[in-house]
Parts: sequence; C-alpha cells; structure tokens
Amino acid sequence: MVNQRNFQRIETNGVRLNTVVEGHGPLIILLHGWPQSWDLWRNQIDPLVQAGFQVAVPNQRGYNGSDAPQEIEAYSILNLTADVAGIADALGHDTFIVVGHDWGAPVAWNTALLYEQRVRAVVGMSVPYFRYPVGALTKQENFGDKFWYMVYFQKPGVAEAEFERDIRRSLRMIHYNVSGSAPAGIVLNPKSSTSGFLDGLIDPEELPQGMTAEDLDYYVEQYTQSGFRGNLNWYRNIDRNIEITPQLEGKKISQPALFIAGEKDIVLKFPGINLDAMTQLVPNLKGQIIVPGAGHWVPAEYPQGVNEALVAFVKEFA
Repeated sequence: MVNQRNFQRIETNGVRLNTVVEGHGPLIILLHGWPQSWDLWRNQIDPLVQAGFQVAVPNQRGYNGSDAPQEIEAYSILNLTADVAGIADALGHDTFIVVGHDWGAPVAWNTALLYEQRVRAVVGMSVPYFRYPVGALTKQENFGDKFWYMVYFQKPGVAEAEFERDIRRSLRMIHYNVSGSAPAGIVLNPKSSTSGFLDGLIDPEELPQGMTAEDLDYYVEQYTQSGFRGNLNWYRNIDRNIEITPQLEGKKISQPALFIAGEKDIVLKFPGINLDAMTQLVPNLKGQIIVPGAGHWVPAEYPQGVNEALVAFVKEFA
C-alpha cells in the first residue's frame, strides 16, 4: 500500500516535507506524532478521500524523508504550524481542516489559534489542548527522583543513543507499551530518574493491535534513515513554545473542534490533564470521544470507530 501512495515533496516554510497527497475537494491535513510517520494515518486516508476531500499527510520536519534541520529552535511551534499553513498554500487552498495525533495534536490546536481565519475545524487525538507553565514538564525537580520521559529527552544525544542502539527493538517496545494491548500502567510505573526510557518496559513477543510486521518493517526502514535527532528536538522546544507565544495565553480555540482518545491512553493520566477543563479553552468543542479498549495509537488500533467519527465531523464543517 505504501508504494501505491502519491508522494509529493512539498516546499513550505523553508523546508521540504515528504507528503502523501490524495483526492480532490476541501483540504484536510493529517499530522502524526512521535515516533511515527504519515503511515499512522494509513487507515484514514481513503475514507476521507471517498468522503470528498483532498488529504495531505506530511512526514513532519525531522521525520523520515523530510528535511531535518540541526538547530533545536527550528522545531518551535511557530515553525511547525507555519509548515502546516505552507502545505495548504502549496496545494492552492486558502482554508483547511487540520487533524493531529500525539505531537501532531498540539500542532493542530496551535495552527487553529495562529491561523484562525484559515482553519475551518480542528481535531485533536490523544493530547487535549492545554498550556503548561514553563518548566512544568521539563524540570526534574517537579518529579522528585522519578523518571519522566520529557525530562530525559531534553539533553541532546542521550535518548538518540538509546533508541538508535537497536531501532527495531526500540520501536517495537515504544509502540507496544503505550498501546491498548499492554498491561495497565506499565509506562507510568515509577523508575529512577537515572533510568533509560526503555528500562522496565515489556519487550513483547507479539505486536500491538493495529500494527503488523509490515508496518514495523516500514518504521524501522524510515528511522534507520532519519535517526531520532530531529524528531526528539520537538520535545526540546516545550518551554520555548510557551515563551514565544505569549499572545496565546488565555486565547480560546474558536473553530468547531473534536477530541478523540483511547480509553487506555496514558496521556489522559498525565499531570494536569483535565478533559473537563478543555471545554473552557475550546468552547466550540463538539464532542470528546473515548474509544473503549484503545491505547495511545487510536487511529491505528481502532480505525473503524475513528473513521466514522472523523468523517461525520469533517463533512459537517467542510
């Protein structure tokens, strides 16, 4: 299926993004998170095309075949959202709908805020809209002597070395341990601040629901080429993203919005996550869909339910 997709090398905001472009009609841009690629959305593309949309699915900057600048600040939220708007420009669309999962969700939410007149509707999956205080997620002192992966990711080269030591094992373990197939709570079990990311996680014999051996092979091939440096730089901008967008403090997302997450998604247990509070920041939120049995990778784990909700929503607000 990968070889049958229409890939375009889209120039946007000073970078070139390897982007799947399919269909005709109003534009929907699908944004993946970490450690993924456009392939996360493999089950959503065709239903959206059949519903009458043009669908653009980039490998975002730092990922697998797209440009990966070396500078950490190149991955700020201002650059990531400008990349999205530039995709719409390159494809000839003044307005678009944006959908994001994991790190793609904050990019989608912030694109809706920063390009308010261009974004017709927004969908976030897994990560609700929020703004943490600077340092809340990146300072070890906030987590005592317990491991917190966002702190671990801050120092360049450390996580890269761990993950690149055995890319297949790393990707297999990451995807399994936050999926709905994993035992409850395995990722958030306390471990020392001196631990590595993979320490204490399960190295499974089976792949999680929603991932085939072919899918894993494709990810391994992509990350063998790209490495992890560029995509981990996204985490190194968490505080910078707040500091450079003071104009967004207290600003509400005005567009029609939808939130989808898996019932077992560990993000819903993160510090400060409150789905009820999101309705204050996203007053036009049309629904919060929690998919039974699904973990973090909800578009891949339960595509039928996600597709039904997604297609119904975007058709209403196209």
